[in-house]
Formats: sequence, structure tokens, C-alpha cells
Amino acid sequence: MKKKFDPFKNLQLDSYEQEIEDAIEKGGVKEIPLTKKEKDRLASIARYTLKRMKKDARINIRVERSDLDTIQRKAASNGLPYQTLISTLLHQFAHGKITITL
Repeated sequence: MKKKFDPFKNLQLDSYEQEIEDAIEKGGVKEIPLTKKEKDRLASIARYTLKRMKKDARINIRVERSDLDTIQRKAASNGLPYQTLISTLLHQFAHGKITITL
């Protein structure tokens, strides 16, 4: 059975963070009710952040040099940056607009 990753296992808090953690554990922190306007504002910020996070995901892949050279030439002949061409191909594949036989 695969162990579940625990991001807090080796977490070390600085003195300020530890002070906050202690206050929470002792019940010294009170929740402040938000107005509807403030909740809406925070929800809007969260939606925007999630949208940006989805859009800006980065990946690293290894490709054969000759394949990259060919992609760069094809992109240049169409007036595109090669990263845009690769991203477009991945997007079209992900949404079923193109298929690949494996």
C-alpha cells in the first residue's frame, strides 16, 4: 500500500507562525463574521486566482532535438512562438479535436 504524502510532516514554523498556531490551539482566535459584500469580493478573488492557476500551469518535457527543431520551424513558418504551437496541440488533443494513434 502506497503511503499518503504528508506535507506537514517536517514542517517547521518560525516564531511568529508558532505564536499563531499556539493561539489557535488555545482557543484564543475568534472568527470574524464576513458581510455578504466581503464574501462576494473574496469569492471573486478566489475564482480569478483559480482561473489564472489553470491557465499558467507549466510542464517540463524531454523531446528529441530533431522533433523540437521541426516544431520550431513549423511554428515560425506560421508566425507563432513554438511554445504556443505545442500548447495549442495539447489543448486540441485534450478536448478531442485531434487524435493520436498509439
